[in-house]
Amino acid sequence: MIGVGIDTVEVPRFRKVAARTPGILDRLFTDAERAYCERRKDPTERFAARFAAKEAVMKAMGVGVGACKWREIEVVRERSGQPTVSLTGGAAALAERKGVTGWRLSLTHTQSVAEATAIAL
Repeated sequence: MIGVGIDTVEVPRFRKVAARTPGILDRLFTDAERAYCERRKDPTERFAARFAAKEAVMKAMGVGVGACKWREIEVVRERSGQPTVSLTGGAAALAERKGVTGWRLSLTHTQSVAEATAIAL
């Protein structure tokens, strides 16, 4: 195991930021992530969980915000529905330098809180 990262996001706060900052969802999330979240009754809960996952991934690699672009870390779903991580660009290069060969990701959310735990293998 290379590292573990965890992050928590307050859903109402994330909702306010998304409402008052046009374009932030485009800057943070891939087209596929947006499509997945926007199919749901309340997409904000799922956006918040994915944002938490992106921060948890950075923490698991031992780096802070700004070490890579947000959209270079993508939460994807395996056929089973289990979430996992797909990295591109600078995030993929960073993971390679750190020796990361795989990921475990867990997401959870309620109407008020979204959390993610990432384990870099």
